[in-house]
Amino acid sequence: MKLSFPLAFVFILPLIRAQVPHWGPCPEPSVQPAFNLKQFMGRWFEIAKLPAQFEKGRCIETNFTMVTDNSIRVVSSEILKGELKKIKGTGVIEDMKNPAKLGISYSYVLPYSPYWILSTDYVNTALVYSCTDILRLFHVDFAWILARTRTLPDATLEKAKETFANNNIETSSMIASKQQGCDKTL
Repeated sequence: MKLSFPLAFVFILPLIRAQVPHWGPCPEPSVQPAFNLKQFMGRWFEIAKLPAQFEKGRCIETNFTMVTDNSIRVVSSEILKGELKKIKGTGVIEDMKNPAKLGISYSYVLPYSPYWILSTDYVNTALVYSCTDILRLFHVDFAWILARTRTLPDATLEKAKETFANNNIETSSMIASKQQGCDKTL
């Protein structure tokens, strides 16, 4: 059974509603050289992001824990409508020669999605990128600025956006994540 393009688009549109699609294939950004997965482990707070349909709450954070040398446990949380929501997933290094290119899945039935560490100093910030090609006609970007604390200086945010831009990743629609009052809420 063949799906026509308009019919396929109707099924795909809800998946990309909050994201900003771009024509053509995903860019191939540079990733963190000599990436050390063990040093990356721990708690990261989302400081800014490209809009994502699956992230609607505030106080978004992710905790990474080593399982084996090439796999990790991923627990992401957010406060949505006054309730703490958590989702657990698995991450893997898909190519040991390039450990900054992880794949993450939050479901046993879904494939791993790219989760590429473009840059990190392990103790303050990390820049993460993911991209999904849609029928090889256009792509949807996901990008996050993460930090070990709930805030970052404006200069650090601007430098992070420059890094994305230097890798052909559009950041004009990037929004700040709400990280205020998180510890008092729940």
